[in-house]
Amino acid sequence: MAGYKVYISDFDYPDNEVEKSVLQPIGAEVIGLQCRTGEGLAEQAADADAILQQYAKIPRSTIEKLTRCKAICRYGTGVDIVDVEAAYEHGMVVTNVPDYALDEVADHSIALALMLVRRIPWYAAATRAGKWHWSESKGPLHRLRDSTWGLIGFGRIAQNIARKVRAFHFRIVAYDPYISQGFMATFGAEKVPLEDLLARSDVVDVMCPHTPETEHLVDEAALRRMKRTAVLVNCARGKIVDNRALYQALSEGWIASAGLDDTEEEPAKLGSWNPDDNPLFSLENCIITPHVAYVSEGSLEECRRVAAENAKAVLLGKTPPDLVRPRR
Repeated sequence: MAGYKVYISDFDYPDNEVEKSVLQPIGAEVIGLQCRTGEGLAEQAADADAILQQYAKIPRSTIEKLTRCKAICRYGTGVDIVDVEAAYEHGMVVTNVPDYALDEVADHSIALALMLVRRIPWYAAATRAGKWHWSESKGPLHRLRDSTWGLIGFGRIAQNIARKVRAFHFRIVAYDPYISQGFMATFGAEKVPLEDLLARSDVVDVMCPHTPETEHLVDEAALRRMKRTAVLVNCARGKIVDNRALYQALSEGWIASAGLDDTEEEPAKLGSWNPDDNPLFSLENCIITPHVAYVSEGSLEECRRVAAENAKAVLLGKTPPDLVRPRR
């Protein structure tokens, strides 16, 4: 056997058995680290032939020290925490897992939105306090069939959301400069400018990747364009939404509520975290889940297996099925 070394930068799974089942048969030793921030990763994985990456940031300065490494294999879809260009410049490839959790993230986004549109957190709080009346919603309730669902981004997950929310008879509008109106129409969606989407939508659903162009795409100006009764949902990257502006919007009533699956500081990628550092956690009209939109038993197994299969292909001199190319 070749004696490869594959390091897992960090993981929050109970074990590494899925990865070992794929990689040990080709003679690879799988070594699990807990270098969540990425600091010191180059020193801990200096002899790595491949790295499986969960939350650890892998910038150019780390890549330059990984002299044996042939591949950085992301467990997830986004590659914003790895310097893809630097990896290719240093003879590495980057892979991701592009197709997993398409249903899970779509379903989580829909669940958050419907929960807030139907004012369920406020009703639940009222019944716990001994109040039993329809007026305890603390806000208006509108028929779903009279409402508009706006999708910022129209990739595979957003397309899945559009297909599913049509069953509730939402009108669907979408903003994505890279997708044609004709293609959107096949999902029952109308292509609109971002400003129109923000002004028209009862649900504004963020479903675009995090890039330099989309960081703080939902900022103060965007939030001020939304309806006062609108719900904001973000199950994409936390940094797409300006959290300070969102706190002001929710506190001052520019919009009704928000459902987030991550916050701007991305707690899972921090060595330590305190919710008091982000005032959004103090608001009753902001529901936050701990970056779990992708989670199901099936999706976790699939993600780990596919990432390991990508590493295996590279180590065996083959082209991995899920290459991420550098941006040009």
